[in-house]
Amino acid sequence: MPFLFDFDATGCSLWCAGIRRAAVSVGGVMSRKTRSAFILGVILAVSINNDSSASETVPAAAWRRSMGLPLEDAGRRKASLSGSILDDGYWQGAPVGGFGAGTFSRSYRGDFVRWHLKAGVHKYAPVAANQFALFQQQDGSVPKATVLHAGRPEHGSLGAWEWDYPVGAGEYRALYPKAWFVHEPFDGMPARVIIEQFSPLLPDNYRESSYPVAVSIAHLSNPSNKPVTVAVLLSWTNMVGWFRDFSIDFRGALNQGNVNSARSERLAGGTMKGIVFDRARRGSVEEEWDGQFVIAAVEVPGIEVSYMTTFDPAGEGAEVWRPFASDGRLSDSGLAWRSGGEPLAGAVAVRVRLQAGERRSVPFVVAWDLPVIQFGGGAKWVRRYTEFFGASGTNAWAIARTGLEQAERWSGLIDEWQTPYVEDASKPLWYRGMLWNELYALADLGTVWARPKDAPAGTPWTFSALECFDYPFYETLDVRFYGSMPLVKFWPEIEKDVMRSFAETVPEHYGDTLQWIWKTMTTGKTGFRQRKSRGAVPHDLGAPQEDPFIAVNQFSWQNTDRWKDLNSKFVLLLWRAYVFSGAEDLGFLRDTWPAARQALDYLGQFDTDGDGLPESEGFPDQTYDTWPVKGESAYVGGLFLAALRAAEQIAERLGDVAAAEEYRRAFTRAQRSYIAKLWTGEYLRYDTGSEYRESIMADQLAGQWYANLTGLGDIVPFEMRRSAIETIFKNNVMRLHDGAMGALNGMGKDGEILSGSEQAHEVWSGTTLGLAGLMLSEGLRDEAFTTARGVYRVVYERFGYWFRTPEAWDEHGQFRASMYMRPGSIWAMEMLPECSDATSAQAARTAIVSSVMAEEQRAGAVVKLPSSSCLDRGTID
Repeated sequence: MPFLFDFDATGCSLWCAGIRRAAVSVGGVMSRKTRSAFILGVILAVSINNDSSASETVPAAAWRRSMGLPLEDAGRRKASLSGSILDDGYWQGAPVGGFGAGTFSRSYRGDFVRWHLKAGVHKYAPVAANQFALFQQQDGSVPKATVLHAGRPEHGSLGAWEWDYPVGAGEYRALYPKAWFVHEPFDGMPARVIIEQFSPLLPDNYRESSYPVAVSIAHLSNPSNKPVTVAVLLSWTNMVGWFRDFSIDFRGALNQGNVNSARSERLAGGTMKGIVFDRARRGSVEEEWDGQFVIAAVEVPGIEVSYMTTFDPAGEGAEVWRPFASDGRLSDSGLAWRSGGEPLAGAVAVRVRLQAGERRSVPFVVAWDLPVIQFGGGAKWVRRYTEFFGASGTNAWAIARTGLEQAERWSGLIDEWQTPYVEDASKPLWYRGMLWNELYALADLGTVWARPKDAPAGTPWTFSALECFDYPFYETLDVRFYGSMPLVKFWPEIEKDVMRSFAETVPEHYGDTLQWIWKTMTTGKTGFRQRKSRGAVPHDLGAPQEDPFIAVNQFSWQNTDRWKDLNSKFVLLLWRAYVFSGAEDLGFLRDTWPAARQALDYLGQFDTDGDGLPESEGFPDQTYDTWPVKGESAYVGGLFLAALRAAEQIAERLGDVAAAEEYRRAFTRAQRSYIAKLWTGEYLRYDTGSEYRESIMADQLAGQWYANLTGLGDIVPFEMRRSAIETIFKNNVMRLHDGAMGALNGMGKDGEILSGSEQAHEVWSGTTLGLAGLMLSEGLRDEAFTTARGVYRVVYERFGYWFRTPEAWDEHGQFRASMYMRPGSIWAMEMLPECSDATSAQAARTAIVSSVMAEEQRAGAVVKLPSSSCLDRGTID
């Protein structure tokens, strides 16, 4: 493709932008051979002279921190907690890896430390030989090489390498699913190097979002007035056999039989070169810990790729470092042997010569093929990506090739996705960054996207993410009610699949007897619970230590058969999935409608006084699972009212007139009781029967929050909820360190922090962000961003909880349950109803609901139109 060379730097700026757009538009349409030629032509063009690569420009919204900069007085887990609660510290970074493919992350210090490659298992341990390193030599100067890690191995391995990259010489920036390691020129290193990192997590993409590949594009530029030779090295350890157990480190890793091999493949326009990390086996992969890893790059004219097939990562590493530090090349040694138990590692290096003012970009990939998932109960599954690459476990090279071919296209698609959000100057810059960086949990929380091994073709794929690794339950429903907002927004078909999985369990009876732990602890006598009754919505879809998706409702802390929020949340989640998938999938509603009706019927047994509302029984029977509730409550009652509204809407769309009328009348009766028993004149009291009855609960309007998101109208009248929100903001938000920490779950009516229940005096990050979403939907913009900013300060500024956002912290900032699902609720702030003409929208809604309102008012319901006047898509035909 000689024409690629025939342009100057100015022309390249426009030409490269055009060719990138063209690559985006044709991705997935061309044959592999043609696509390889096209994409490698793009890689070649970019590498020759990329004057203004969009992917090299880091958005201003990206979170930033100096590489290797320690954090003084960092947060720690709450001292009151017992048991093995994870606290890995603040050396964290954005993960890479697709949905259900497994993930790992490189910390802002520069080392690879966090490993979620075994489904449902968290491992935190640096791997010394997994590194990027940099070589530079300006003409007439001595060469210099350094590992891009502001630290060194703990046990003295690889002593010949140059460690201790200067703290502050580089900067880490993150806007998930991207991160950048920015290395500015410093003594002996005149070139600027940016390593852009990502995996192809793409909206409404149900193929590439599953890929087990991490792309790192090294953007190299020479701002000096002399030529500079620059080389980037990527080394990796053969980790096949390392993900076998449930431990938090690699003490159980096995290396026996591992072997590395160098491989190259001629592609149109260049040659792919890399190392395959494999093991000796007979036939295809059958075990979950078995498979392959690959590191690779592309050699094209002007870009040289060299390699070292095998070296001992526990040794000095001189055979790697001496040639690289000398001239930026490796020895191209094909030396290989089969491990007898010792670890093996390999490396590739890319070397370019930059003229003064020149820029080039070169992609690296790390790919892995670990196709089998096996849980504690023995069931085996295969990962989603195997539908596209095969399930033999020997396809890491093909995955890596795809990563190199598509790197520039994927980068452009991510930028295109993010740009409308990160450039929205009407919202605070810190918020725009946090919005994306809280998205990490969807891929990183032990996520499964798989189907049973040897299942027939066409068997549905099961998607599921953990609540967190401390509470390892898949798709905990009371938590995903908050945390799954980005899933339904960007991958609505996956969301509907998850909800179908829950719907299938509702009519099932699981008769196992299990210990009720909370009851046992509080009474001193062993209490028991039934696993799941018919009609009860399960708390979770199971745990990795058992057989999730087969054995559901593993959570034994509470008796969730008698929880009062799960069934209402289930109905609301069904309605939300319908609304945010376009409000057209009546088949989804038909499939799940019987379960929705059964779930609401089940709650009827808890209305013991006939007022239309379920009553709590004096134990923690909802998501606040250490905070007792008795009688009617603001939280449970509000969710129930919203669920009745959702059921009415579903029934109307399905033409079930009788059911719609039934739920309309049930709402009228229940709403009247709700207001009469719980409204204080300023806010809704916590409940009617416990010691906390007069407390101000931050989450008291969760039902109204969902109603606002999905167009269900008033759960309580506008004036009441506005008064309640203002009361919450004044007390729960601003009386806790002047709003700098989020919303305290509960506050006394006189502004005192509650004693007793631990959860009553915690801040929950996810419910705080949900509250901010409610405030925004009610037009309280300043209050919304002040409330959300408290979460940002705790996580990203004060206590070092980035990429492990906890469920909760106390007034001192000490946390519980890191890497939690619920903070995904921040995306509700981007899911508000839209209308271009508020006046006409209000008029339309008034006309549609006037007859219903008249009937409800005659029956005694308190109904008013919401002040915002905007309805979400699909809620009004």
